[in-house]
Amino acid sequence: MTATAAASSPPIARDFADVFTRVAAHMAALDGFLREQVASFEPEIREMADYCIDTTGKRIRPALVFFAGWSDEPPADLIRVAAVVELVHLATLVHDDIMDEAAVRRGRPTAARKYGPAAAVLLGDALFAHALYLAARFPTTEVCAAVSESTRRVCAGEIVQTLRRRTTAITRADYDRVIDLKTAELFRVSCALGARFGGYSTAFAADAARFGRHLGIAYQIYDDLADFFGREQRIGKTLGTDLASGKLTLPLLLLREHLNPAERSDLESELQGTAEPKLALRLAQMEQHAIFSAVVTEIENELIQAERALVLHSQQLPVTHLAALPMVLRAQLAALR
Repeated sequence: MTATAAASSPPIARDFADVFTRVAAHMAALDGFLREQVASFEPEIREMADYCIDTTGKRIRPALVFFAGWSDEPPADLIRVAAVVELVHLATLVHDDIMDEAAVRRGRPTAARKYGPAAAVLLGDALFAHALYLAARFPTTEVCAAVSESTRRVCAGEIVQTLRRRTTAITRADYDRVIDLKTAELFRVSCALGARFGGYSTAFAADAARFGRHLGIAYQIYDDLADFFGREQRIGKTLGTDLASGKLTLPLLLLREHLNPAERSDLESELQGTAEPKLALRLAQMEQHAIFSAVVTEIENELIQAERALVLHSQQLPVTHLAALPMVLRAQLAALR
């Protein structure tokens, strides 16, 4: 495909809602397709599958598919790719909520709370299986191979993070590896498959994948930062959950480097679950040691790398849409303070 950027670029986006208005028709087509898939599940679990296939999330990964493979009228293959990616993501959320013992997601009971953790495990497996079924319906094995590999990598990241919870022997390299697997991987494959099935060149698909990976890393670091510096009403979750659950994320890793031995020992006791978490104290220490600014710098480095991945394709139409996402994340960062 040789599509080039339009003479007038889309308006500058202020938040994800602004960006997603560009794919409103694409998302409506995706929603219709996903609803149709409920009938493919066995009658006994259709209501459970329908409960998971809701439309209240941001749906960033399907949006990346549509942006990377941009066309005003998305072809059926692109809608199916977006559905495959979204089903994999929904399956991981079902399993995450079981492991985290989460009661609420997106303002309603989690599948684990509604149906019980044992049934929810199998429900997540069913969603994974249907994603692979849809991927296998393409005339090429490319989608099935890519999604299978990505699913394995996402699960590996979640396993490693679970095994390291309440453990303080974690390095920055360990942290980077986990977020690359559990978050950035689906961003990467969404962009790669979107460009590929949108009809764009192999070179563009490879660079779009690089863009997605760096954006995904930045997005996860932002989420970890928002766990301390966000507003609960805005981000939709309780603050300080990473500290309370013993998850050593980048803000805590950087803070630990600035603490004296006694303070570091106290923080590690909180992470290990042998002492009550002191969120107010940790926030005060983060302010004292400029942790917010240090983490923002790390996010900005990833966003710059994401943008550089697309430099050679500045005239390609998808770039005018993909380029809005780093700007939106920067705006979200600014809103945290």
